[in-house]
Amino acid sequence: MKRVFFLNGPMGVGKSTTGRLLQSALPQAAFIDGDWCFDIDPFVGDGATRAMAADNILHLVGNYGKCPSCQNVVVAWLMDRPEIRESLDAGVKALGLEPFWYTLVCSPQALRSRWEKDGACPWRTAEWLEISLRSLKGFASLPGRQIDTGGKSAGQVRDAILWNHIVKER
Repeated sequence: MKRVFFLNGPMGVGKSTTGRLLQSALPQAAFIDGDWCFDIDPFVGDGATRAMAADNILHLVGNYGKCPSCQNVVVAWLMDRPEIRESLDAGVKALGLEPFWYTLVCSPQALRSRWEKDGACPWRTAEWLEISLRSLKGFASLPGRQIDTGGKSAGQVRDAILWNHIVKER
């Protein structure tokens, strides 16, 4: 069965970087950054645009699911709303694909350190850092396997996901 790996977590925790590495490690894998499906200028982060982004993600996942050259899809996005996670999970299952959920978390100090090292991203402002720091506790209680990214490279986080998937999921 084709698999969809969801990487969830607060802004700056390492979802996109880890997702790209996971894509490279999995056979016949595609990568979807949920922010691509949510790229509106000016940014509007309300329920309607989040639902639109989730629908866009499902369309892309569905197309990859139909592609014989694709066996795995990695989706990296901030999915803190239960209705978004439930919609994506149900949608992936309805497509006949198998979802695997991983939530990346870290300490406030680790998040701040990662944030300061990622100066290339336009979202890395003091205002968004405070929002991301406030969201940490909520992500720590989400369903799915939790992986602490603090003190780990993106490659180590990728390896933890692969190990969890191969050893614990099967």
